[in-house]
Amino acid sequence: MNTYQTSSPAVGIDDIAFATGANRIDLAELAGRFGVEPAKYYVGLGQSEMSVPAADEDIVTMAAAAAAPIIERHGSGRLRTVLFATESGIDQSKSAGVYVHRLLGLPQAVRVVELKQACYSATAALQFAAALVARNPEETVLVIASDVARYELHSNAEPTQGAGAVAMLVAADPAILELETATGVYTQDVMDFWRPNHSATAIVDGKLSISAYQDAIEGAWADYRSRGGADFSEVDHFCYHQPFTKMAIKAHRHLAKSLGSERTQEELDAQIEPTTGYNRRIGNSYTASVYLALLALLDGDEDLTGRRIAFLSYGSGAVAECFSGIVRPGYRSALRSDANRAQLDARTVVDDARYLQLLEDAASADVHDSDRPRETGAPFRFAGVVGDRRQYEPTSA
Repeated sequence: MNTYQTSSPAVGIDDIAFATGANRIDLAELAGRFGVEPAKYYVGLGQSEMSVPAADEDIVTMAAAAAAPIIERHGSGRLRTVLFATESGIDQSKSAGVYVHRLLGLPQAVRVVELKQACYSATAALQFAAALVARNPEETVLVIASDVARYELHSNAEPTQGAGAVAMLVAADPAILELETATGVYTQDVMDFWRPNHSATAIVDGKLSISAYQDAIEGAWADYRSRGGADFSEVDHFCYHQPFTKMAIKAHRHLAKSLGSERTQEELDAQIEPTTGYNRRIGNSYTASVYLALLALLDGDEDLTGRRIAFLSYGSGAVAECFSGIVRPGYRSALRSDANRAQLDARTVVDDARYLQLLEDAASADVHDSDRPRETGAPFRFAGVVGDRRQYEPTSA
């Protein structure tokens, strides 16, 4: 194992936690409706399940649930900023993070803002957070990525839906991951995936999206290397955006081939496979997926102390970024590995009929004033809409 050293003061991820929907559906259920073998999804997509929010869950409730254990552990005395990344926005003006701010009881002397650029914006939030902390190491920043991925029913994209949120506390002298300074970025105007204001679901050009993803990853990597980033051979693991886990595996093989890497396919897959465990069971979580990949890797059996992890973050339309970090000594003491696995196992199994009903209910939730039934066992719930005002409350209320 190689151990890498970086300059101080270190800035990076001091804590990380996730939340997801209360329900899960096995993709074999969808395979039955589509009239295909489950292997088309289990193997072809690399997906086994997907999370489905309860009727009283959305991006706000998942975000607050993900962030709550971080605030409980660290308090909010040093917290100055909350950055909420999502492409499942619930309001064209008000940040979803302001609702989270109230649910978590955060101080008023905290700035809150929402960021959007498809699945990429959580990475922008992480970089902005690191810059704020570098300016004043006494401050911390809470970065939250939360999304519910929705596509047109009965379309080829439907099996790649999902829901999840990841919260990260960015701080000086981080307990988990020190961010290295080199980054590589890439932007190109591509209509591979977008959601106009008039549409409740995304519009996708699947073939173009795959090629746009690969082009963006190559471009971001080249920029990363040109700015002093590590060589491909110096990286131990790679975390990619995972719209479905097989995409990350293919993207990594593509990048390695474009760089002329001599690593075998087995060696390349070993760099990716430990990052896929949570996304395989949750489905696409848009902005959160690359950080669920990190969490799955950290929660694995391998001792990652001193290892370098590269991140390839992609958001359709398209923006990508490549950056890297070094895992800190003692990082396991900051994890919640058993609780993370227990959360996934505790989801309620639903069949296809119940899943379709939940989607129908979710589609109507924002259209008219309505109460939402009490279903979730998570700490916070979406109680409904009254006079065009969304209502959020603790589940104990």
